[in-house]
Amino acid sequence: MPLNIVLHEPEIPANTGNIGRTCVATGTVLHLIEPLGFQLTEKNIKRAGMDYWDKLDVRRYINYEEFMEMNGHPKVYMATTKAHRVYSEVQFDKDAFIMFGKESAGIPEEILVDNEETCIRIPMLDDIRSLNLSNSVAVILYEALRQQGFSSMRKTGELHRLKWLT
Repeated sequence: MPLNIVLHEPEIPANTGNIGRTCVATGTVLHLIEPLGFQLTEKNIKRAGMDYWDKLDVRRYINYEEFMEMNGHPKVYMATTKAHRVYSEVQFDKDAFIMFGKESAGIPEEILVDNEETCIRIPMLDDIRSLNLSNSVAVILYEALRQQGFSSMRKTGELHRLKWLT
């Protein structure tokens, strides 16, 4: 069962492209909740996602309610700077849903209030508003994968001898 990254109304195509590439590299499903601040056909998404975009399992929803209904009202971890609990204090299920809000405003307050027990944050200094969205996704996604022992991923890399060393 794959992990799931959910972007609520993402605004910047390059961030979504980078997140899509990370999802392909990790076997993660990407869920996009509209409205999007761009068209999925934009060059910035393709450039950031490189030639991996066609391998991405991406699903779109008209709104948060449709997302919840179409996925059987799953438990969703909400990444927000307003959370009391740090992401590393959570035990992520193998099929966890992890939601991130739009770059300019985060996840809407009314959604956060209804899901306070699943809100998580990345620690940072007080004078920093937030991290870049694609970096935040990578930090939390890789913690969830680490907790699972990277079970669905290649465990060892191959050491290739560089031409100039031989």
